[in-house]
Amino acid sequence: MTSDPGFYITMAATSLLALAMLIAAGYKGFMAWLDFKRAELAPAHPAPVSPTSNRIELADLKERLRKLEAIAAGVDL
Repeated sequence: MTSDPGFYITMAATSLLALAMLIAAGYKGFMAWLDFKRAELAPAHPAPVSPTSNRIELADLKERLRKLEAIAAGVDL
């Protein structure tokens, strides 16, 4: 090995540059992965809500509420 300080400075700078390039590539890949996951989790088309389905859901909730109130009151259904 040489004892030339320029050699060591060049090697250190090259290593630091290579490490920075690897970190930048990893960061870019991670951000692309996050964008992919966000797109995967986002709903493609929101389901249309019809008035009929709202009434059915409301009736279902009322029925559940009646059952819970009966359980709380100690009444067998």
